[in-house]
Amino acid sequence: MIRRLVLVVAVLVVTWLVACLVLFAWPPAESSPPARADAVVVLSGGENRRLDPALRLVGRGVAPVLAISGAFLDPKWRKAHRLCRGEEGPPRFGVLCFTPRPYSTRGEARAIARLARARGWDHVVVVTSTFHVTRADMLIGRCYHGDLSLVGTSSPWWKLPEEWASETGKLLVQLTVERTC
Repeated sequence: MIRRLVLVVAVLVVTWLVACLVLFAWPPAESSPPARADAVVVLSGGENRRLDPALRLVGRGVAPVLAISGAFLDPKWRKAHRLCRGEEGPPRFGVLCFTPRPYSTRGEARAIARLARARGWDHVVVVTSTFHVTRADMLIGRCYHGDLSLVGTSSPWWKLPEEWASETGKLLVQLTVERTC
């Protein structure tokens, strides 16, 4: 009986790990950034792990606008604060800072859709952490119906178990309880 229980638990753990690798380490929704888009949107969280790759994209001319979500909701995100206040020197691109309501990926998805409608964006590149790409793609896709590219950024390896566990729970909620934009 105990052996059977141990075997079932082992199979469940291995299955979860394989699912995490597919969904959170090598997400199928992750794409290469396009040559051209209307805006690069960096989702909040991850401090500069997300912002720096987004800055490189707009610096390469992928989009004329960098939209930063929730910059002032994180006191540690100093570089985003400076960009939003126009203190980083004259950028070669426009900077748009917005606060999602609610402060969640779902709120960010709604804000992206509103901004795209208001500004005529047809193609948006979203930069987030790789573990977050699957859920971000699903949520943004429910609200924004233009072309969407997702670029994932890496996390320190020691944070992955916590991020995968958290993202598993959040993904399950989005698949079962909160199924709308």
